[in-house]
Amino acid sequence: MSDLHSRFPHLFNTTYRDPIQMQFELWQKPPQDNLISNVNLVPYVGEKWLIIQVDNFFWELPGGTREPNEPHAETLKRELLEEAGVRLKTVMPLGAWHCHSNAPKPYRPHLPHPDFYRYVSYGEVEIVGKPLNPSDAEQVTSVELVTLQEAIDRYLSIGREDFAELYALTAWVRDRKSSI
Repeated sequence: MSDLHSRFPHLFNTTYRDPIQMQFELWQKPPQDNLISNVNLVPYVGEKWLIIQVDNFFWELPGGTREPNEPHAETLKRELLEEAGVRLKTVMPLGAWHCHSNAPKPYRPHLPHPDFYRYVSYGEVEIVGKPLNPSDAEQVTSVELVTLQEAIDRYLSIGREDFAELYALTAWVRDRKSSI
């Protein structure tokens, strides 16, 4: 594990995004369901990696926040259609950011607080249409299939070293599993 920490330091080191402290951990299965507030997917189609651009500005990781009483697996399916116009073909657990918030209350009343997880999986997706872009959400302006290096470069260009390393880690994990 320490090898992964040195190989992916921006991903595994504790980070602060005021008011939240986050620490990424590998998981073989999802964290306890009632502690998951957000879900994300590192998606791919064959050898290409899917990335999304939000509001014509920054590259984002597909996924989002759970709705009241929504199982995390359903959140992932809904968010992928809304943000990327894709449907899951396969999904595998990868890890989660263990988060601790110093805010006085949760982001939304139904979400766990002050400790929660942002659960991350990876999987193959199928493009089935354009992003649905609900009016009350960030607006996805571009969905692209790119090489792994291009995905990494796009995230690095906006200072998201953690997302760049998340894609690199996913490729490493996926390649190891396929060779077993």
